Amino acid sequence: MAKNSIGLIELGSIAAGFQVADAMLKAADVELVLARTICSGKYMVLVRGDAGAVRAAVEAGSAAGDFSVIDTFVIASVHETIFPAIAGTAQVDGCDALGILEAFSVTSLIEGADAAVKAANVRLIELRLAMALGGKAFATLTGSVAAVRAAVDAGAQAIAAKGLLVNKVVIAQPRPELLDEML
Repeated sequence: MAKNSIGLIELGSIAAGFQVADAMLKAADVELVLARTICSGKYMVLVRGDAGAVRAAVEAGSAAGDFSVIDTFVIASVHETIFPAIAGTAQVDGCDALGILEAFSVTSLIEGADAAVKAANVRLIELRLAMALGGKAFATLTGSVAAVRAAVDAGAQAIAAKGLLVNKVVIAQPRPELLDEML
C-alpha cells in the first residue's frame, strides 16, 4: 500500500491535541509526522499513510477533538515535495521567480501548497507552519515567472475557497540578498 496520503487536524486546544493524536494513532495504521503546539495557543497533528487509513485516523481524531477542531484535511495523493518543504530541507539552486502564499491556518496553507505544486512546474522552498507567526502559515516556491504565477494562483484559489487567504505575491528575479535571508 502506498503511504502517499496525509491528514491534518488543527485544534484550538493543546490538551485536546494530545487526545486527538492518540485517537488518530489508535484508529488506523498511520505514521505520526508532526504533533506540536503552534501559535497562537493551537495544536496540530499531521499523519501519513495509505488513503483509507488516513481518512479513518482523521475521522477518529475529529470525533475525539469535538468542539476543539478548527479545521481538517485529507490529501489522498500528496505531492512528494511537501515533506522536505515542511522539514525545511528542500534544496534550491537559483530563483527566476519567488512565489509566496500566506494563509490564516496551517491546514489551508498545506492544501494550497499541494495545489500549487500540482498546477505548475515549480519547486517548494519552505512551508512555515504557524511558529512565531501568530497562527498564520506561509509557503515559498520558485520556478519560471509564468509557472510561479500559475502555481500561486492555484494555491491561492484553494486557500481562498476556505476563506483563509491572507495574501499572494510573485516576485520576478528576486535579489540574491532576499534569497540568502530566506535560506
